[in-house]
Amino acid sequence: MSTTLRSVDQPERVAPSDASAEAHASTRVAQPYMDPYLAGIGLGLVLLAAFVIMGRGLGASGAFTAFIAWLAHLAAPAWAQQNEFLAGYLGDGSSHPLKAWLVFEVLGVAVGAFLSGMLAGRLRTTTERGPRASVRARLIAATLGGALMAWGAHLGRGCTSGQALTGGSLLNLGSWIFMMCVFGGAYAVARFLRWQWR
Repeated sequence: MSTTLRSVDQPERVAPSDASAEAHASTRVAQPYMDPYLAGIGLGLVLLAAFVIMGRGLGASGAFTAFIAWLAHLAAPAWAQQNEFLAGYLGDGSSHPLKAWLVFEVLGVAVGAFLSGMLAGRLRTTTERGPRASVRARLIAATLGGALMAWGAHLGRGCTSGQALTGGSLLNLGSWIFMMCVFGGAYAVARFLRWQWR
């Protein structure tokens, strides 16, 4: 008869049953995230490839505006054509607004993110939140923040992709001012929201 000495703080290990061992074996270990500096270089190369292949840079908010223009044209065609902002996305009616480059780019981003998450073993339903924030509070904050960012992108005539990446790479002064305001605003508001992440 043999005995094993163990610390009081160390729980006794129990051999898993066949069912739990099989479930554990089928669970993939999530791969670590890419180094942010390497990812930044990759993003720069993607931006360069977009200029070379498509003749234009990256963007995102324009795709959602094209979708809204299409919905508005379905519901009220005359009003959508008279709306100065939406009419720019509708054109002369010879081309469908959803055939825009940005629409396909955003769809590609969504598909690429899904495949990347699947290959890295990170596909799961979860709500990213701090220990002090409830799921409801986090979703409300994310919705309000997203709406505010969309409004800001409309006022700034572009989002962080179109203004900061594309405009910044072209050395547009307005794009650099836009990005400084984005970071400045984020630092100013972070003080009032960081409690939920502590």
